Amino acid sequence: MTANLNIVPFVSVDHMMKLVLAIGVDQFLVDLADYIEEDFRRWELFDKTPRIASHSMDGVIELMPTSDGQLYGFKYVNGHPKNTREGLQTVTAFGVLADVGSGYPMLLSEMTILTALRTAATSAVAAKYLAPKDARCMAIIGNGAQSEFQAIAFKALLGVDRLRLYDIDAEASHRCAKNLAGFGFDIKICASAQEAVEGAEIITTVTADKRSATILTDNMVGWGVHINAVGGDCPGKTELHRDILLRSSIFVEYPPQTRIEGESQQLDADHPIIELWQVMTGKTAGRTNTRQITLFDSVGFAIEDFSALRYVRDQLQRTGLYGELDLLADPDEPRDLFGMLLRAEKAAVA
Repeated sequence: MTANLNIVPFVSVDHMMKLVLAIGVDQFLVDLADYIEEDFRRWELFDKTPRIASHSMDGVIELMPTSDGQLYGFKYVNGHPKNTREGLQTVTAFGVLADVGSGYPMLLSEMTILTALRTAATSAVAAKYLAPKDARCMAIIGNGAQSEFQAIAFKALLGVDRLRLYDIDAEASHRCAKNLAGFGFDIKICASAQEAVEGAEIITTVTADKRSATILTDNMVGWGVHINAVGGDCPGKTELHRDILLRSSIFVEYPPQTRIEGESQQLDADHPIIELWQVMTGKTAGRTNTRQITLFDSVGFAIEDFSALRYVRDQLQRTGLYGELDLLADPDEPRDLFGMLLRAEKAAVA
């Protein structure tokens, strides 16, 4: 990569797609999961704050910052469920990785595709510790933009190869099944959420509607399953009936954020929840018996984006899949920024 500090590597959407395809979607998710797990294991080193959110009737725009003391990262991300009706993405994102010592950015990257990948990788990492041993069958309720990534991550990391799909829009389920046709899954498209969860050892809920909904009712959830609740991610938006939470062992990324945005917002403020990093480091147990219902109340956290940006940056040297942005002013004398402007004027005249 360039040694010129005013030139910042930029990973465009085209670069990201080429990078993922060059590495392979499966391998990319496996490698990314390793980075995420590595950072979860050093969780206590990071700055942590709930994401900074600007809510409207249409959706939400958020900033998600963190630092490990050496690197600083943030992501800009939106969530606008109505966008699909207008031919737009529900979620778009970009991110920056910077050097803490100088404050200079080291990477600017698209994160719409990368967020989908890191969300799926995080789900699969959590399931390594929480899902029933040798689980093979997963229900995916909500078959939008995230569903294929979840399926491939769970296959790559856990060996899940049987899928039961349900969406209120049957076309979405058929599209998902078609997209996954070459990935070695046995896929059944179901007529209801109830049908989808029957026989599933893992249940992934990943709906986008910005409201409180009941995607799963208590009677639909049998003992011993793992629930990967991906879709509930803002105040007032939930997917699971409260009674399911009361029967479950609940695992989260960062409690101050999850209690505001996740399924856990339905519970009393002192209801016990377990931080996922503590399970990964052996400070507490994950799944302890075959009848236990485990729930990963996933809302996404900045450290996961930090891991994703760190992973992408580490791939650039060998792949060359990035552009160069003349992003930072670089005067000959650091204090003479105005002189740089004048010299540019003279050069333009000449």
